[in-house]
Amino acid sequence: MQVPILSGTFADGTGDFRTRYPRNLVPVPKQNGISNGYLRPADGFEQFTLGDGNVRGGNTWNGMPYYVSGNSLIQVHADGSRTVLGAIPGNDQVSVDYSFDRLIISADNKLFYWSSGTGLNQVVDPDLGACIDAIWLAGFTITTDGTSLVVTDLGDPVQVNPLKYGSSEADPDPVKGLKRLRTEFYAINRHTCELFELVGGTLFPFQRNEGAQLQRGALGTHCVAVFNDALAFLGSGRKEAPAVWAGNNGSTVKLSTREVDTILETYTEAELAASVMETRAFKNHQLLYLHLPDQVLVYDEPASRAVQEPVWYTLDSGVTELATYRARYFQWAFGKWICGDPTSATIGVVNDGISSHYGQAVGWEFGTTILYNEGRGGIIHQMELACLPGRVAFGANPVVWTSFSDDGETWSQEWTCYAGMQGDRRKRLTWLDQGDLTNWRIQRFRGTSDAHLSFARLELEMEALDV
Repeated sequence: MQVPILSGTFADGTGDFRTRYPRNLVPVPKQNGISNGYLRPADGFEQFTLGDGNVRGGNTWNGMPYYVSGNSLIQVHADGSRTVLGAIPGNDQVSVDYSFDRLIISADNKLFYWSSGTGLNQVVDPDLGACIDAIWLAGFTITTDGTSLVVTDLGDPVQVNPLKYGSSEADPDPVKGLKRLRTEFYAINRHTCELFELVGGTLFPFQRNEGAQLQRGALGTHCVAVFNDALAFLGSGRKEAPAVWAGNNGSTVKLSTREVDTILETYTEAELAASVMETRAFKNHQLLYLHLPDQVLVYDEPASRAVQEPVWYTLDSGVTELATYRARYFQWAFGKWICGDPTSATIGVVNDGISSHYGQAVGWEFGTTILYNEGRGGIIHQMELACLPGRVAFGANPVVWTSFSDDGETWSQEWTCYAGMQGDRRKRLTWLDQGDLTNWRIQRFRGTSDAHLSFARLELEMEALDV
């Protein structure tokens, strides 16, 4: 009997069936002769260079990654060296954008420019006001203080004319941030998103496109990203609970599932507002990352399209307990993915040949859907995980643990199976004499990144009992 493993099931104290998303394993829909899809280890990462403090944000400009690390703006080079370009105050999340000739950094409610000719400079025009976010579009730097939309002078980007202020006022909700999409930009408000187009003129040079307004908005400045030519964000409309949405051309589509929404309810609104959303595209994966305090929720759009239902999984840097995921602000440069660590000064590089995080082991876990024998009992004689063994940490002989539940909430003792040594590619992961099935059962498996395994199928040898 084959049991699905791409996502599992469990129950909670409210009497609800819940979905168990794979943890630190990536679902891949693919016909492989064993199953229609498999779970592969999530990418690991290694140190590439060191910054000067927790990484607060970054971007790639002219092929070079730039990060704000601690209170330093850093340029990262292909050989792993770095150059400090100047001091950026604060400890908040930052926004980094660019024009043709300068970087644009919004940090600590201030606006900074960096260019190779003039170095790092703060815009000190008092008409700028507080700067909670900044983007570049069509020659203008556009900022917001939460109320007004501010543009710098087209001929002198350090000057601001208060007569050229704009506003996002279709709804009396505060402006949380700004996001460029093609040749237009969105004012990201708490309950709405308004689209602005360049029209020129002597006053505010952008005009609202009322037909393209989204009737939902974002919780915070950084929980918004451009995803598949649309705006993806964590937020809601009025009288709605937070969820993950994609919006374009005046309409929104829900990306989050019931399970994702249930997970979001476990965080405070302040924690959700401080979350970070970003995207990453590679190997036919179009990934949307939502960085929460102790884990990341990841949505894979091509996989969702292939299986015709939303595909989500989780990432974190803990072993047995959830812990902040130590890769954020992904940048493609030098033919590799560079990332920053929000918990340290480490700037890393992604390595899909390992699943450890900066040399530290992390845990993985997945579960099955309910095994139900139409109310009849059964004896499980043998259970086998079909996988790709022999790709474990050198010198390690890691263990894979399994346990089961017959109520979805309480779990049995764990049984172990060694995953084999490096190069032991004929190793079979089997468990014998797995007890009785009285009504239904859920199986779950866990291990660590020392067992760098891909899982294709769970096969059970069961004797049905006609009782």
